[in-house]
Amino acid sequence: MAHILHVASFFLFLTKLSFGQREVTIQKGPLFRAAGYPINIGCNVTGHQGPAEQHFQWSVYLPKAPTQEVQIVSTKDATFSYAVYAQRVQSRGIYVERIRGNSVFLHISELQLKDSGEYECHTPNTDERYYGNYSAKTRLIVIPDTLSATMSPQTLRKEEGESLELTCEASKATAQHTHLSVTWYLMQDGERNQTTKIISLSKDFVLIPGSSYTERFAAGDVQLSKLGVATFRLSIGRLQPSDQGQLFCEATEWIQDPDETWTLITRKRTAQTALRIQPTVRDFQVNISAESTFTAGKSLELVCLVVGSGRDPLLQGVWFFNGNEMARMDAGGVLGLKGDYRQRASQGQLQVSKLSPKAFSLKIFSVGPEDEGVYRCAVAEMARAQMGSWQVLQSKRSPDSHVHLRKPAARNVVLSTKNQQQAVWEGEALTLLCKADGAESPLSVEWWHLPQGQKQPELVAGMQQDGTVQLGASYKELNNQGSTRLEKMDWATFQLEISSTNTTDSGVYECRVSEGTRNQARGRSWTQKLAVTVKSLESKLQVNSSSQVQEILINSNTNIECNILSRSTGDLQLAVIWYFSPSSTKATWLKILQMDKNNVVKYGDEFHTLRRKQKFYPEKVSQDLFQLHVLNMEDSDQGKYHCTVEEWLLSTNGTWLKLGEKKSGLTELKLRPTGSKVRVSKGYRTENATEHGEVAIHCSLESSGSSASLFSVMWYRNRENSGRKMLAHLQHDGLLEYGEEGLRRHLHCYRSSPTDFVLKLHRVEMEDAGLYWCRVTEWQLHGSPSKWVNQASDESQHMVLMVLPSEPTFPSRICSSTSLLYFLLVFPCILLILLLISLLCWYHKARKLSALSRKAQNEKALWVNLKGAGDWTTNPKEEEEEDH
Repeated sequence: MAHILHVASFFLFLTKLSFGQREVTIQKGPLFRAAGYPINIGCNVTGHQGPAEQHFQWSVYLPKAPTQEVQIVSTKDATFSYAVYAQRVQSRGIYVERIRGNSVFLHISELQLKDSGEYECHTPNTDERYYGNYSAKTRLIVIPDTLSATMSPQTLRKEEGESLELTCEASKATAQHTHLSVTWYLMQDGERNQTTKIISLSKDFVLIPGSSYTERFAAGDVQLSKLGVATFRLSIGRLQPSDQGQLFCEATEWIQDPDETWTLITRKRTAQTALRIQPTVRDFQVNISAESTFTAGKSLELVCLVVGSGRDPLLQGVWFFNGNEMARMDAGGVLGLKGDYRQRASQGQLQVSKLSPKAFSLKIFSVGPEDEGVYRCAVAEMARAQMGSWQVLQSKRSPDSHVHLRKPAARNVVLSTKNQQQAVWEGEALTLLCKADGAESPLSVEWWHLPQGQKQPELVAGMQQDGTVQLGASYKELNNQGSTRLEKMDWATFQLEISSTNTTDSGVYECRVSEGTRNQARGRSWTQKLAVTVKSLESKLQVNSSSQVQEILINSNTNIECNILSRSTGDLQLAVIWYFSPSSTKATWLKILQMDKNNVVKYGDEFHTLRRKQKFYPEKVSQDLFQLHVLNMEDSDQGKYHCTVEEWLLSTNGTWLKLGEKKSGLTELKLRPTGSKVRVSKGYRTENATEHGEVAIHCSLESSGSSASLFSVMWYRNRENSGRKMLAHLQHDGLLEYGEEGLRRHLHCYRSSPTDFVLKLHRVEMEDAGLYWCRVTEWQLHGSPSKWVNQASDESQHMVLMVLPSEPTFPSRICSSTSLLYFLLVFPCILLILLLISLLCWYHKARKLSALSRKAQNEKALWVNLKGAGDWTTNPKEEEEEDH
């Protein structure tokens, strides 16, 4: 689908080109693609003269030599390819696909990181004169595959109608802007190459159900939810029998090219979860009816009858003879016969039919000795599943029916291993079954073993008619540990079990069955032999143990190899674990990543960041060669590396056993000297601080370094109980981050001068006592485009910080007394309330006095006015004078 989109968008682009002079156009870049995945780059020429079918030549200019042309492939010259690309061109790993006479695609089926570069499409001249351009270029950048999709494999058993929830983790660490789509699939039992889409979350964040789940999605029974950043949950309500099978999740990473089309760059699938659904159907039983004995040449009919089940069920019947399938009639009435039974049916000697909806018939018209044995039928109730296939609802089998041939008292002995496996791994159990036929009578048995390379057999064990067991001389000691056991399963079946085998148990085993007493056994015994192999487990894994030292240029890439020299035979898988010990510290080995036996990559705890995942990634080059890629080498990458290889064996019972483990030699990575060296002062000192006070810890450079350098500092603390801990990191760009968010209020890190760094602790606590030190790293610009690269680093000596308890102060004494503290808080409040009440009273009295004063003034003014009005008022004093 992605290829079709590329073709369509490319031709749409071509239609916009003008005609006239020769014009070569190529798909616009830059194009970002992931290592290990394909790419198709389109090229077109127009305005040309000459033949309609033009030739194309593809070259590349690699970053390490941007002006040097490296020829890749040509439609004209089979010898055009340089040696570095010749093998990939010959094997069709790189080829040119012609779309039209003037249009082609360059196909690279499996990109490698070294394929990054500027690709040129050139068309040789077929014109009368040179006019126009004859080549075009585009840039390809190959990035690491960082996509992961994981889900723990498990087996879930549900009943019809129950709900189901499954989650898968899908994440990417691509530096470019990409989108992620997630799809859940169902692979029904028996349909190994066919999957059914359940639901998907597209790259545009749209939920799209599969065609078989559209109605259930609309009803809300099928949902896909995104939980957090990388968790995707599938929810199915009301499970149906058709949901049974293997479920898995597939994540796809998409990137948008400059022509605005979205292109798939990586795809990953999770492990599978097996879902078993118990249908809600009625139970039933299966019985078989047949004559217990028959005469040669006569007919024999067996009837398989179903008792119970629902009404008009769809049933499938299968007939077995001595545990092997002989005939099958499916729910649609289609008959299938195995081996010789197909020929016998064509000759009219055998017939399989359905007598009724719940009865199956097996009829043999002319029976012989080969028809003597154990018959069994199995019936399954079926239902139509998705894609038109049949789904088993429930299955039952009948009891065994033993059918014997009437014949003289001669016996046959059948010797077999349990589960029909004649090869076991060392340490596993070996179980042999010896079964005699004929009329029932007392029998005795002896088991003999002929080891490989010996000529005389040795007695393993024997059982008399009364059940008495005797062990051979070499097996008596082993039997003290319960290793060898002989049991009688029925009158004619004897079982020998060796619970824990070793390689000496390989060889030929013989079962001798005798009738009558020991003295009567002459001429009346029957034997059968069987070869058994016990495969060794002592591992042949060998890993290259030679050590080496690599001196790498700063900001360059390198590979570390883990080479398997030899390995054991069998169904084996390898797990590879990479370890790293930095040269800058005395730390123990750190786990970088692990590629387990299923090729699933998991990073170590200290390498789980996006930056570390981009720097370190593994590659399985071949069955015997693994590589660890280290990108953009810097100072912190210096140290020793090694791999540990684990050999895992799938045993016959389906479990994985760790067969062996080997460690490779050491590979030491060193930076090629650049003349830059950071030197931190190494003075040893002790600082005393008082509890609740402040303290400053200093870290000094002996020189300020180059003017082109920037410096970062990391502060560490080691306490007796909690161990080493990173406190703060002042990055080269001035960004300050803390080991824990809670430390932000407690300490501060800054650069006080070009050569001095300071860590200040506020409100020192007793728990702050311990060892403190710094690590200063120099950074410089390297590469094109340039980036800041870790150039060199150095650590200071450990500084001892001792915290002394503070003397109690007056405020602390107050705070330590609860009653005094309450008094000091409450008493001022009471005084303030009393003061407010006094002010209110004073204010009220002042207003009252003011009112009385104004009233008196008004009365006085009124009296004066009355005194001045003589026409109707006289002065009392004047009246008194007149009377005198």
